[in-house]
Amino acid sequence: MKTNEETVPFEILRSGRKTMAIQVRRDGSVAVRCPMWVSDSEAERFVRDHAGWVRQHRQEVLKRKEEEVTYTEEQVKEYRRHARWLLARKTWQWAQKMGVTYRTITIRQQATRWGSCSGKGNLNFNWKLVLLPEELLDYVVVHELAHRREMNHSPRFWRVVEEQLPDYLERRKQLRTYETRV
Repeated sequence: MKTNEETVPFEILRSGRKTMAIQVRRDGSVAVRCPMWVSDSEAERFVRDHAGWVRQHRQEVLKRKEEEVTYTEEQVKEYRRHARWLLARKTWQWAQKMGVTYRTITIRQQATRWGSCSGKGNLNFNWKLVLLPEELLDYVVVHELAHRREMNHSPRFWRVVEEQLPDYLERRKQLRTYETRV
């Protein structure tokens, strides 16, 4: 862990990457990701050169963390139960309409995702989807089911989504305002 007088403490993470990047994590900690050959002093200079950006993003992350809603164990249990029922129903309906199949549905508490689809056709959904407006929940379900046709985010994938939800861009934009902190 390195410290810089103009920034907060940060961690240097080296890998086979070709460029440097700064990451402000959900807990407010900072990491600089860099190629193996980059020296500590180069990484420190990179962070110092971007100190304003780091401070701004760190403030935003910490503010979001403060605003994060917490739920009791009982509330989470009830929301998960409701999510299991609602998402099973929605997924079945949309899959029929889209002409796709899937294997299992798992309800999770993902920190940064609303949903995911494995190559085997298993769907994972964040239980917090039940706290969102229904049109956004539908968007996530359609998005994940579209991966049953296209396991990527190519233009063909987005056409599959658009066939079902012509206003998907607006829904996607709205979804970003919620993140997974609801």
